[in-house]
Amino acid sequence: MDQSKNSFPRTIDSKKAAEGNYDVIIIGAGIAGSILAHELGKKKKRVLIIEAGAGNDFSPAGFRAYLETFYSAVSKDNQAPFNVNPNAPVPRSPDVKALRPGEPNTDAYWVQNGPFVSDSTYSRLIGGTTIHWEAKAIRMLPEDFRMLDIHKVGLNWPIEYKDLEPYYRMAEREIGVSGDVASQKRLGAEFSENYVYPMHEMPPSYLDQVVDKGLSGMKVKLDGTDYDINLATFPQGRNGIPNKEYKPWNYDPTKDYQPVGSVSLHQEDQGERCQGNTNCVPICPVQAKYDARKTLVKALNEKCNGEYCIDLLCQAVASQVIVDPGSSKVKAIEIKVYKDPNDPDHDTVNVKGHVFILATNAVENARLMLASGLPGTSKLIGKNLMDHPYLLNWALLPESAGLFNGPVVTSGICNLRRGSFRRYQAAFAADIHNDGWGWATGSPVSDLVNCVDNLNKFGTGLRNQMFNQISRQLLLAYMIEMLPEESNRVTVDPRFRDALGNLRPVVSYNIPDYSMKAAEYARQLSKQIFQRLGAEDHTAYDLLDYGHVNYNGDGYSIRGGNHLSGTHIMGTNKTNSVVNSHQKSWDHTNLYLVGAGSMPTIGTSNTTLTLSALCFRTAEAVYNDLK
Repeated sequence: MDQSKNSFPRTIDSKKAAEGNYDVIIIGAGIAGSILAHELGKKKKRVLIIEAGAGNDFSPAGFRAYLETFYSAVSKDNQAPFNVNPNAPVPRSPDVKALRPGEPNTDAYWVQNGPFVSDSTYSRLIGGTTIHWEAKAIRMLPEDFRMLDIHKVGLNWPIEYKDLEPYYRMAEREIGVSGDVASQKRLGAEFSENYVYPMHEMPPSYLDQVVDKGLSGMKVKLDGTDYDINLATFPQGRNGIPNKEYKPWNYDPTKDYQPVGSVSLHQEDQGERCQGNTNCVPICPVQAKYDARKTLVKALNEKCNGEYCIDLLCQAVASQVIVDPGSSKVKAIEIKVYKDPNDPDHDTVNVKGHVFILATNAVENARLMLASGLPGTSKLIGKNLMDHPYLLNWALLPESAGLFNGPVVTSGICNLRRGSFRRYQAAFAADIHNDGWGWATGSPVSDLVNCVDNLNKFGTGLRNQMFNQISRQLLLAYMIEMLPEESNRVTVDPRFRDALGNLRPVVSYNIPDYSMKAAEYARQLSKQIFQRLGAEDHTAYDLLDYGHVNYNGDGYSIRGGNHLSGTHIMGTNKTNSVVNSHQKSWDHTNLYLVGAGSMPTIGTSNTTLTLSALCFRTAEAVYNDLK
């Protein structure tokens, strides 16, 4: 099905967008843009959202089109549910290949200069990357905000955890987080008194229980400190059982929290609860998982003097930020509007407003600013690119652990997220995967090929062998902290353009020693864990793998975390940062660059919850500017 034909019924055309009188222009209809649009729409501000990708009709039928595309796709990567769009291309893991000596890797949308090749990705469509995120919604720890002060590495934020805590609560309410406060407190997170999450935690899977029982009492020593090795459930943006105790923190404290289910323009259905599908990545088939369309629908229904406050223009790629000569103000954004995703023919128009917000992602925000010739006073636009490197370790448990019951990840080992060891080594957390070795080896397809081609199994023997192997698979995915380094960066080069003629992002990236020390430690920790569980270690890193890294004589295969951050970091002045603590540009008085790109450090938390909290805080600053 051609998803571009399922257009949103209130999408405007380029002529109306160019002629509109808008308070705010937002580039990007992902979670950052959707939150800002909703908050400003509630305050009766006129907003235009520009989205590079094709729209859909915000109906169950539109979502089923994504599912049909996913089910029929040969490659089940993160972008599998979405039709290829040459006019708004995205990085895709099947396109990633090892660097050729002396040449940039131009096979995928990103032009990668190395030395490391990343398979991180993002989406350019309504809802953004939250369409295929894993939905872990974890707060950063207080010490993550003061890394330079506490551990003498990285950077400090211009705000502290306590400044962001009220906005964490807003983000958790908007996303609809299922979690357990007591569990998170034990791991170092801080909460307001008597706070509870909107919904009860996702219960640990049977696999989680098997692993937790086997690790009972296990401890490790790091930097002279003993750490328990046990499991904790992850807070998740996924519909579970609403918490009756959440009432004081709700929009209306007289009513219970009501989760949002399938996206619709005309109603807000009570949400379907998680049904335990393990293909949450790339798409939740019942929409139990939050995605930004749920927020965007609310924004699009806001009224200003009897008319809708928010306009949406899809299939429109921002190509240049236009600054008023002799002024510190942005006067317009140039956009290229195409009619057909498979045809580069387009119209070029300028859209104008009082305030402009770049809300794409860390890579695309930086690409757009650099393509516009706006590196900033600090020259930090595009620099300090961060992500969470993932190290995978996998083994066969001695008995069946009931794989494929529950979402992709319900629990993990999170005890090594903080500590004095962060002076010299990255912190990390380990996910326990309920979907077996899929990420590491391509299971179950790889298991089937092995059973047939190498073990000569067929019929009942094949079925029994497949069950025996797949039901015992254990995958530990270590999400490792990364610090900002200016040499990790996004740039542009006039040699590399997309179908519309826009400059493509050029990514230069390496995994620093600080993170590789943690990878080395995690590999040895996995061996201890597998031994304690009586599991057979099958971890093997291919020297020819595009993500292969040699460190201290050993080889490791590293995967990208899709948590791209740091390319327009916030700070205390225009020489040490790109934006201030409200994500407002130091150089342009009516321009905001929002999202994970503003984060000076990322700790060991998935970035979506924190960038959402930042955007709730930024919405207040934008509203004050407009007053």
